[in-house]
Amino acid sequence: MAAELKGRPWPSGRLPWVMEQSWLNLLFAHWPLPPQALRPLIPKSLPLDTFEGEAWIAVVPFRMSGIRLRGLPQIPGTSRFAELNVRTYVTLNGKPGVYFFSLDAAHSLAVWMARTFCRLPYHLAEMSVETDGEERVSYYSRRVKEEGFRFEGTYRPISEPYLAEAGTLEHWLTERYCLYTLDGGGGPLRCDIDHEPWPLQRAEATVDRNTMTSAQGIRLPDRPPLLHYAARLDVRIWPLVRA
Repeated sequence: MAAELKGRPWPSGRLPWVMEQSWLNLLFAHWPLPPQALRPLIPKSLPLDTFEGEAWIAVVPFRMSGIRLRGLPQIPGTSRFAELNVRTYVTLNGKPGVYFFSLDAAHSLAVWMARTFCRLPYHLAEMSVETDGEERVSYYSRRVKEEGFRFEGTYRPISEPYLAEAGTLEHWLTERYCLYTLDGGGGPLRCDIDHEPWPLQRAEATVDRNTMTSAQGIRLPDRPPLLHYAARLDVRIWPLVRA
């Protein structure tokens, strides 16, 4: 991982980063929705973000790797696993961020730690990720304790990597350097994240099954999603603070 990351547009403050990890073989699958379809599902303390009048929801499968706490080595057996999240976008106090409806992961300890210490809606899932020599990714996820939450499909990049231009939709969707969640009393918390700008590639995908938004009662539009791929992104994560 690079010694210095420089994507985040606001300073880190006095707290040091606490964790670093890498995100691999990541797919952004985005759909537009009317704001009124998502606003009731977002905590009132978090303003829903829109782009030219539309809200967006994403299903994001990827692999986690190189996970370690600051000052500690990677722990064998805990430093890599598959993850899939469902997310939308919010902005609070001028800081655009991500709000997660759910996060599925194939690691029971990581699920417990993220639910306990990060206050994020993680779920344990049975998952597999396979890649071939042409960068095609075959991805499978099935939530363990709840029926009806599955993602099955294949995807691959179809362009050279590029950086999204400021002001474009793809920049608005991806260049977000924090996530938001709530404390026990419903107050907003922010977790800052830093990385280089996303090395995006246009992508194609065949999705055989995707029921990951069913818990929220969200019906995805009957149209192909906007697809982007990223082969790798190294990130650093800060502790939760009051937003």
